[in-house]
Amino acid sequence: MAQYRFYYDESEHSRKINLNTVNAENYYDNFIAVIVGWKVESEKSVFEKYAAFEERYTDRKSKEELKSQTLKQNQFENGFASMNKSNVCFLTDFLSLFDSDIAVYFAVISKIEFIISQLFDGYENSFFCDMDAMKYSIVKAILMYQPKEIIEGVFENTGELVATLKAFFEDRIQQNKENLPLKQCETEAFEEILRILYDIQDVNTIEWDYDIAFWGFKQYLTERAIIDFTLSIDKEGESSNTLNAAKQVGFSAAIEVNSKHSIGVRISDMLAGVLCKLLKALHNSLRYNSFDEQLQKKILSREWFLLSQEQLELYKKLYIIVCKLNNAWYKTFSGKYSDDLIMLIALLNYMNHFSSAEEIRKQNVDMQGEYFNSYVCECLTDYFARMRNKLPLDPISSDAKDYFFNRRGAKVFFDARQQPLLSFKNGCCKCSVLSIGFSRDGIPLATIAELERTYCYRLPDDLNEWAMFVVGLANMGTNLFPAEVVFTEHKGKFYADVL
Repeated sequence: MAQYRFYYDESEHSRKINLNTVNAENYYDNFIAVIVGWKVESEKSVFEKYAAFEERYTDRKSKEELKSQTLKQNQFENGFASMNKSNVCFLTDFLSLFDSDIAVYFAVISKIEFIISQLFDGYENSFFCDMDAMKYSIVKAILMYQPKEIIEGVFENTGELVATLKAFFEDRIQQNKENLPLKQCETEAFEEILRILYDIQDVNTIEWDYDIAFWGFKQYLTERAIIDFTLSIDKEGESSNTLNAAKQVGFSAAIEVNSKHSIGVRISDMLAGVLCKLLKALHNSLRYNSFDEQLQKKILSREWFLLSQEQLELYKKLYIIVCKLNNAWYKTFSGKYSDDLIMLIALLNYMNHFSSAEEIRKQNVDMQGEYFNSYVCECLTDYFARMRNKLPLDPISSDAKDYFFNRRGAKVFFDARQQPLLSFKNGCCKCSVLSIGFSRDGIPLATIAELERTYCYRLPDDLNEWAMFVVGLANMGTNLFPAEVVFTEHKGKFYADVL
């Protein structure tokens, strides 16, 4: 069994979340944690490459240490398009260090969501209300519209927060009537919130829960079947809150180290800084900055797409690191509200599909913001639909780059198109279904027990509504499976009957 060494650091760290924190000029709602690691036998090579990188940029060191602060937030104003040549060269050299020897895990957690979740503590999903979707909509509204009275209620515990939330959503519904075609879905979500926004207990200003960053990492290790490992965390002073949180989650052997003496921590710090600044730039570019903007569509400006070839290559390199290298289900981790993370991944995918910066200009650079907006809206819609599905096909372990094994022991491909399609003989297929779920892309899947082993099959598109129905029943507490199911095909249409 291979032994691994992992190194942790974070960005946008808030030791206490209160009104002063959120009103700070440089405040960003998301907390970003990054963990990088490698097999023990690879560490010397990784360290030598990074030490050589640091040597080339000695002039950027502060207090004898090269940190992510060498890249300023204003350099990311329009993503990589606003980077000068010096920083493009620096970031190119850094991202080029990553290869298949380096494993990457990162978490993006909304601080507002953390507190809103406490307000709704004790409320569960039911037939009448999807609490996950409701909390998502509330967090999204607060972050998009930034209502001062609610921000104060959330962080100062005025005792009138529930009434303030109701007044805010009632006001937004009225304002949305001025552009109902654009705001129809938002209005429906706000109306649902108003129907159930009652009897909620306020909470006091609270300390940040450091445990969150390690929940996903624990699942990541389980999925990758990594048992023998060490975890080093950047030392943060006398409190050691992060170290204590790691131990509380189960990493009892975790230790604190000084980043000056740990190349591994410095690598995680640099990657956390890059991801955070790009996430922050996306968020700032797409949020509403005035009342007039609130009734209009908000898209990225053309400046985001005025890229040089070198700047485009930065997106391609980051795309490989985030979306391709050592791919795993739990490589990324977030709460229910993860719009910024979804938009970042969408941006990387969008930029990666261009072969050159010239191709962007030829495809009408003035329209790229519109094109990207359409693409990211599809991604957000797909995520919201998956969030309402409470039966995810969570992985247990994986020994390959393109698939994992789910809780029933069936092989599930990350790319659902590789999943075998359920086959029919003489228009009928009777089988023992253990569970029904959906892929990340919203494709219905069935885990089926056969004589020799358990298999996961892709279901025909006609069965999508049936799959959503049985998943909906499970959400309400009625799980039909395991059960015998007869799938039939008649005149090109597919049907399912649970026996």
